[in-house]
Amino acid sequence: MSEPIRYPWDTPPAEGDAIEVAPGVLWLRLPLPMKLDHVNIYALDDGDSWTIIDTGMTSRRSRAIWQGLLDGVLAGKPVGRVVVTHHHPDHIGNAGWLMERGAQLVMPRTAYLMARMLTLDVQETWPEESLLFYRRAGMIPEVYNARKADRPFNFSDTVYPLPLGYTRIVEGGVIRMGGRDWDIRMGAGHAPEHATFWSRDDNLVISGDQILPSISPNIGVYPTEPEADPVTDWLEACERLAPFAREDHLVLGGHKLPFTGLPTRMRQLIDNHHGALNRLETFLSEPKTAAQCFMPLFKREISGGEYGLALVEALSHCLHLWHAGRVDRALDGDAWVWHAKPNPS
Repeated sequence: MSEPIRYPWDTPPAEGDAIEVAPGVLWLRLPLPMKLDHVNIYALDDGDSWTIIDTGMTSRRSRAIWQGLLDGVLAGKPVGRVVVTHHHPDHIGNAGWLMERGAQLVMPRTAYLMARMLTLDVQETWPEESLLFYRRAGMIPEVYNARKADRPFNFSDTVYPLPLGYTRIVEGGVIRMGGRDWDIRMGAGHAPEHATFWSRDDNLVISGDQILPSISPNIGVYPTEPEADPVTDWLEACERLAPFAREDHLVLGGHKLPFTGLPTRMRQLIDNHHGALNRLETFLSEPKTAAQCFMPLFKREISGGEYGLALVEALSHCLHLWHAGRVDRALDGDAWVWHAKPNPS
């Protein structure tokens, strides 16, 4: 019987402060301008320098917080390396800023290339390709019209300019950080080639957003790859990582609180997605757009700032069922409608 999930700390570090979660490992936080209002940062003591895991979105405020950390809890030695788990802005956002202060950038190749490409792809108006993507997903008119009238979000809005060069880490590699050797194991689904780190010397796991407690990371499809199947990637990665999970692991994730009970959490993440897919297939006994599928997936209606992330996740689950041959799709106007295949008699 697996142990339940437990949280050794019930309060996160205050802004500008740190909590030592293991010898030579500090837990810090930066704010985010969204409902998930924080990202966890970890500083690992390398003796004569720090290795920083993830960096937060860039902004004047976040850079000021970083300067306070460099002058405060991290004072006395430089940041030697920034290790980025994946390419999303809340994780890579301040990496370039820290590199200007002497740090080396270390991350997976796909994550670097995605981030570098997206920072250079600045759009002042919406491309028709992106607008068609949202119509295909069935985005409701009030959200679509407001989005179309507004300036597109650009990756470079929240990511400091990235350097030309970086150091690659790969699946099966080993990296030394904080006086420990860590096995590098790649996840997928939430982001392509997402790095996780498993200590060989004690019970620590640095999981980024691949493994989180109490919430599941967003698994979305975007205009850059409009018929992708990240749900398959996600489930494959969870099944592959689950055998490494131990009861005594202390998991340091990109959001929420550090936790133990990793075998239980891995099974929950896998089972929850299979359950959501089964509910969705049943719901699609009548044709629906992806935008009409929030209730079976999230068990509640979605609006406001959460709508966009919910839409791309609903679309990814519809696409997964379609790629698996469990549903059909057809165009109804500009929108795809998804319909479960009848059971063979």
